[in-house]
Amino acid sequence: MRLHPLPLLLLLLAPFVAVAAPDEAALGQAAGYPAARTLRQAYQEPFIVGSFSAMDSFNPSCTLAPAEAPVALKAAPAETAFGYRYQGRRWTLDDYMQHQRATGLLVVKDGAIVAERYNYGRTPAMRMLSNSMAKTITALAVMKALEDGLVKSLDDPAEAYAPALKGTLYGGTRLVDLLRMASGARYVEDYTPNDDRARFNATARRAGTAQAVREVAERSDPPGQRFNYAGAQTEVLGLVLRGATGRTLCDYVGERLWKPIGAQAAASWLLNPADQVELAQGGFNATLHDYARLGMMMAADGRVSGVAVVSREHLLDMTDAARQPEAFRPGQMQHHGSNYFGYGFQTWLLPGRQRRFMLLGVYGQAIFVDPALNLVVVHTAVGKDASGDASGNHLGAERDALLRGIVAAYGDW
Repeated sequence: MRLHPLPLLLLLLAPFVAVAAPDEAALGQAAGYPAARTLRQAYQEPFIVGSFSAMDSFNPSCTLAPAEAPVALKAAPAETAFGYRYQGRRWTLDDYMQHQRATGLLVVKDGAIVAERYNYGRTPAMRMLSNSMAKTITALAVMKALEDGLVKSLDDPAEAYAPALKGTLYGGTRLVDLLRMASGARYVEDYTPNDDRARFNATARRAGTAQAVREVAERSDPPGQRFNYAGAQTEVLGLVLRGATGRTLCDYVGERLWKPIGAQAAASWLLNPADQVELAQGGFNATLHDYARLGMMMAADGRVSGVAVVSREHLLDMTDAARQPEAFRPGQMQHHGSNYFGYGFQTWLLPGRQRRFMLLGVYGQAIFVDPALNLVVVHTAVGKDASGDASGNHLGAERDALLRGIVAAYGDW
């Protein structure tokens, strides 16, 4: 680890030093990175930067209040100079911010900020869209409801808590299989205009989430055997939580998770306009600092300031590859032609000697957690394509190289 002492003023200013970010003109720099007026417009290049930090300004949403006494998150006395190797060359953190369309990047080690950067005029006060990082928050809420006795068993079918799903494929699926994305449903989520995800979301917006669930009616595999990523399964878990707790996700997650992690700012959750149900698969919005606090809780196996927010056993059930069936472990699980990742409970598992895991969202959102090193990295972005690296910019590959470089400053991968 190399620490470079900086004058206090430079350290405070470092996160906000302007660098040339990619595609600034195309992303709306001249207009001040405006937010969209509609959800459809939000994913278009001139609006995506502004929209991803203001989704709750033009979509229905609910609010999660911050903690009365937020957990402190201060800058370390010196910033860590991170380097990484990618495509045969050595790069720095600032190089990364000039290569990729990252909107924000925050590195927290032992509870202190050791690096922080923003592009495109984004600031620490802005609430950034989670996309599918929200899935892990939904899973944490399921585990909390299990602790609270509101969910009796993960072997129960979803319809035991969401009667509106009775008789449907997803309604008859065990919660544990939904958590692992292993319902066996025939469902394609590849972010093309007419995939099953697009049809599911269109029905949900028009007729409600429960009606969209009814339209998923065929299995391609027996439940519990094969990973098949489908946000519809998380939406079912959202309905299960509403039924089990008798509360909205905003109410339950706000009281049982968001305040207990010591959040400093309010968060928001987008609502489906047809039924006012939270978009459990991807509509959460929070600051990078509060996403880091969430990661810090998970790095500490569920504890914040010595108090258990979620039990350690449940965190391990979610994030420990050894607790997953072999077909869901890194090196074994197939996803889009790769076996790099494994999958726990709505959480991506990384290969390596240590337990490491990630919350991931399309267009480049990520929270990386290394419990052994007490290390959390938050990354938000507006990638050129939703599904990965189809654009040729290799965001996922270079981000992985950066994460390995960050880990190398403190330990071994």
